[in-house]
Amino acid sequence: MRYFFLFLTFLVFLISNVQAQSPLLPFNRDYYNLLERYEIKNGAFNDFFHTGTKPYQRDNVAKFLEKYKEEASDLSREDAFNLNYMLQDNWEYATDSLAFSKRSLGKHIYKRPSDFYYYRDEVFDVHVNPVLYFQGGMESGVDRVPFRNTRGIAIHGSIDRKVGFYTTLATTDLVFPTWVDSYVKSHGAIPGQGFWKRYGDDGYNFFSARGHLSFEATKHIHVQMGHDSHFIGEGLKSFVLSDFSNPFLFLRINTKIGKVDFTNLWGQMTADIITSRGVPTDGRYPQKWFSFHRLGVNLGKKINVGVFESVMASKADWNYFNPIIFYRWVEHQLGTPDKVMLGTDVKWHPAKGMQVYGQFVLDEFVFDEFFSISGDGSSRNKHGVQLGYKYIDVAGVNNLDLQLEYNQARPFTFQEKFDYQSYTNYRIPLTHPRGANFREALAVMAFQPLPRLTLRGTFMYQLYGADPTETDNFGGDILKSRVQTSTGLYGNYIGQGIKNKVGMATLHAQFMLRQNLFIDLSQTLRRDYSDGELTSKTSYGQLALRLNMGRFDQHF
Repeated sequence: MRYFFLFLTFLVFLISNVQAQSPLLPFNRDYYNLLERYEIKNGAFNDFFHTGTKPYQRDNVAKFLEKYKEEASDLSREDAFNLNYMLQDNWEYATDSLAFSKRSLGKHIYKRPSDFYYYRDEVFDVHVNPVLYFQGGMESGVDRVPFRNTRGIAIHGSIDRKVGFYTTLATTDLVFPTWVDSYVKSHGAIPGQGFWKRYGDDGYNFFSARGHLSFEATKHIHVQMGHDSHFIGEGLKSFVLSDFSNPFLFLRINTKIGKVDFTNLWGQMTADIITSRGVPTDGRYPQKWFSFHRLGVNLGKKINVGVFESVMASKADWNYFNPIIFYRWVEHQLGTPDKVMLGTDVKWHPAKGMQVYGQFVLDEFVFDEFFSISGDGSSRNKHGVQLGYKYIDVAGVNNLDLQLEYNQARPFTFQEKFDYQSYTNYRIPLTHPRGANFREALAVMAFQPLPRLTLRGTFMYQLYGADPTETDNFGGDILKSRVQTSTGLYGNYIGQGIKNKVGMATLHAQFMLRQNLFIDLSQTLRRDYSDGELTSKTSYGQLALRLNMGRFDQHF
């Protein structure tokens, strides 16, 4: 596969008429929620990017923000602040002249509010920023002190206005709150990260690196290659592809022509890790290969429909490098050796300020069993469903936004019968953190009473089935084989095994001290029940200082 990546990259670089480029804007949930807020508030889809495939290009973000700012007639003080904040973050692609920093340090440091240092001429454009995440907290009933200490650097820019680049490097020491720590121990991996080491008795240490190159092959075709995460959909979670697992090597080709958006993504992922006494150790980790394509179409200005197909294979195969082939047909010709997923996603703006969205993913389809003709609860009836709703400026209150979301996945969804083909990367699910065999309800209410202050309430309820022992398989652990189950063909239901229920609520206040420098204060209450018995009751409060880094979402 590496030869294919090198060959394709070489071919694209040979194109003499390369267009002006833009690197991708790193995916940050709060930041992207702001961008999507203004598309929903506008009541019609924007002309520059489809929100179903993330991350976006910086130049397209700047074009969208400028157009919205020009056409909007009812901007609140908070919305005007948000638009200016995001335009400043992408100022090199803005046509308007944006203000220089009022608090620069000398001639070169923070000359622009968004850049610690930048240099820009007709050949070279570079932006350099520190990355910091200092967090401390207290959790009831435990002696250890959860904390996070991240230090790093982020660099983005372009060469000759043709080739864009982005990279970030960071090192982290941390101690998780108990429920996150339990998740890490059960999976042997850290969400969003790869190789890690022990830090003291209860903590973890890891080094993070992301980076990509990007360029326009033609006016309508954008190419990126590097190590990073991706997110498909409009929700808080995704059943197609999310940023929850470790970044992976990828090649992405995005083709946008009018109302049609076609994304091809190929990636190399870590199938499993080698451990010593529960900690990752040296060795050649087994790899697997991911092929994905999604076609999104705007049906008018208020409905978008996307269809996708993906393949997870234990080895690279040239057949899957055809960008416009039907993968399921190809996989059949090879003898059905790989894992193929199909599905669709949709978003609809029924009224200005509202959005309804959803996803449906299909892992296996047997007609009589899917429609319960031959029996109820087939273990081969494997699919995931998401339904969500967003309401911007609730009841006419400026900057009061609501998001509701429901997710469920049948038992054994995302599992596979052959080694190294489960829908995971570095032992972490590629989609929803819970894997399968669960139901979940989420609600987020966000209010921005002042330009720099955002208040947020997040509520989560989960029901999921767990395996009584390591050798059991009731369908929730997607690393296990779908043919070695603890149940029969029929009679399977969501929550089978040990029934667990989780209730969780977080109140969060975020204040922007200056551009991309945030102080966070939050309080979380969580209750875990197993077979009707209360097994964990915790209260967790934390204070954090973040610079050029998004929040870590602990709701799983």
